[in-house]
Amino acid sequence: MSNIPFVVGNLYSRKDVYRIINVPVKQQGGNWDTGYNRFNDDYFIFSNINTSGRTGHDHPNQFIGNDLEWHGKKGSKLTQNTFKNFLNPKGNIYIFAREDSSNPLFTYIGNGRVKQFYDTIPVKITWEFIDTNNENHPEIIAEEVNGDTANLFEGATKTIKVNVYERNPIARKRCIDHYGLSCLVCKFNFEDQYGELGKDFIHVHHLIPLHEIKDVYEIDPIRDLRPVCPNCHAMLHKRKPALSIEELKSLLEEMVPNR
Repeated sequence: MSNIPFVVGNLYSRKDVYRIINVPVKQQGGNWDTGYNRFNDDYFIFSNINTSGRTGHDHPNQFIGNDLEWHGKKGSKLTQNTFKNFLNPKGNIYIFAREDSSNPLFTYIGNGRVKQFYDTIPVKITWEFIDTNNENHPEIIAEEVNGDTANLFEGATKTIKVNVYERNPIARKRCIDHYGLSCLVCKFNFEDQYGELGKDFIHVHHLIPLHEIKDVYEIDPIRDLRPVCPNCHAMLHKRKPALSIEELKSLLEEMVPNR
């Protein structure tokens, strides 16, 4: 059984965290309110994405796929004990994120591990979320572009960028909250078919054609993303440029009438 007390994708306030892990009242507040804090052997990181924090810091934190590029507090250095502990953690590193600093609720992203670190001031870390033995991460899916990068066809880099957008956990959540967890092509729902095993699982497909993706691109989860099952996701990308959802639905209706 998982020893992780939080569920990936669920919303938590700091007060929820205090209650769940039994933080004594005298130990609440303080560093908890300014980004990250240690409790027992675990760390808790509360990250603002594309928004300034309560302390006025406006670090360029961002998701790169399901990895989080994150910055420590102003003036932070790798030589500080906190960052030494991040690199060699004794416990878990629970990471929460939000896109609106006025909202007390954070999305739980997962139990993070340092993927890459930068000796900068403030410290910059790329976090990855690979504790799949204890956590369900439906945003972690197989790459649509495989093989030796030296032989990638023109446009492959942009295809990888699209995958990056599809894996952003906050964007995924907003898309799924709006459209639901059933495939918009074939209507398949994993929880209906597999019960608890399939709960919250779905792929997310990016609608914008590759040639329209710019170097700097701000995703709108409602406009740009749609939930689809893995089979339909693969079929959408079977053609280049990708089929539209409407085209694939029409094709499926022709093959399987009276769906």
